[in-house]
Amino acid sequence: MPTRNVSLTPELDRFIATKVEAGLFSNASEVMRAALRLLERDEREHDEKMAVLRSAIDRGLASGLAKPGGFSRVRRKHGL
Repeated sequence: MPTRNVSLTPELDRFIATKVEAGLFSNASEVMRAALRLLERDEREHDEKMAVLRSAIDRGLASGLAKPGGFSRVRRKHGL
């Protein structure tokens, strides 16, 4: 398994030590791997959300210009 040396802030070092001391992880490497898996998951979810938004934008742009009075109709419909 590849090895990396990282520099941590004192706060992050204490955080890792706390997790290991609590018995949640066997060592600091396990804590770091768990943290990186969460980062990877968060980035994947972000990318998926951005793809959905880009698709919605593309559909909106492809639908053409809105007819005049659209906002007025929505306001009337919802009593605004």
